[in-house]
Amino acid sequence: MKLEDINPDDVDEISSIKIDRRKSSNERILDFLTQVKNPYIFKVNGKLVRMGFSENGPTADDCLTRVLENLYR
Repeated sequence: MKLEDINPDDVDEISSIKIDRRKSSNERILDFLTQVKNPYIFKVNGKLVRMGFSENGPTADDCLTRVLENLYR
């Protein structure tokens, strides 16, 4: 799905998602996944972000962990 085909009103703003920083990275990822409508498409400061993965790149766990660590320090 292309970003221009997505209605921004249907996408979660990541800053509205509350994650407990005391939890392990796996627990934070699970919290994130249970709170968002679509974990691959969300907004950051009103801008649409679409996550994608390649065969040789970092794992989904690595990417989500990095995003959550940077947002919820």
